[in-house]
Amino acid sequence: MLKAAILDDEVKGSKLLSQKLEFFEDELQVVGIFNQPAKALSSIIELKPDVLFLDVEMPGINGFQFLERLGSFDFEVIFTTAYDSYTLEALRLSAVDYLLKPVDEEELKTAITRLRKRVAEKSNYKSLKKEKVNSNRLALTTAEGVYIVDKTQIIRIEAMSNYSVFILSDSKKIVVSKTLKEFENILDDEFFTRISRSIIINLTYVVKYRKGDGGTLELSDGSEVEVSTQRKEALLQKLF
Repeated sequence: MLKAAILDDEVKGSKLLSQKLEFFEDELQVVGIFNQPAKALSSIIELKPDVLFLDVEMPGINGFQFLERLGSFDFEVIFTTAYDSYTLEALRLSAVDYLLKPVDEEELKTAITRLRKRVAEKSNYKSLKKEKVNSNRLALTTAEGVYIVDKTQIIRIEAMSNYSVFILSDSKKIVVSKTLKEFENILDDEFFTRISRSIIINLTYVVKYRKGDGGTLELSDGSEVEVSTQRKEALLQKLF
């Protein structure tokens, strides 16, 4: 259910728009109606609307100035006005739509359709962004507790019997009671690769490859690790 707020200095105008929005009551709820910009400034953020139907021409402060004074906001804007001379300014502010009064019902339907699409796109973007942030973090359970590590901090992981030792960019070492194979599956992406039975490396920390049967890698922390002959070809494909 979308939440809408209305700001119009004319009571008659805000009431008429509210009545027309009742047609969309199954998907949109009017949670606030304001006729005074000053009151809306102090209350609009708390309502957390998805959209603000905003009158342009108001005494003392117009709709564009209202948004400037509000500063940051997370809702969409649909401008309503009796004048058609503010279209470019509305576009500059990436408004969902720009409706002329009296608001035509078909144009209002089109605006609501655009609003639904905009809100859905924003929701998908937030979900993808959150997923990306979470995908870059790894929870490492140890005897002391759980470390939350950004994958970009990991230089390499070394096998130690049934344990795995994480060597991080800040020189910290974290010992986890899981095998290297388990982390090989978790870290199966373009940045990590297993170079031998006992080591997984983060490719972004490789500074030099020395030729040999399998070869040797020099990492940015000054360490050198040997590459097994069986893993050499796959490594070189990722490196070069």
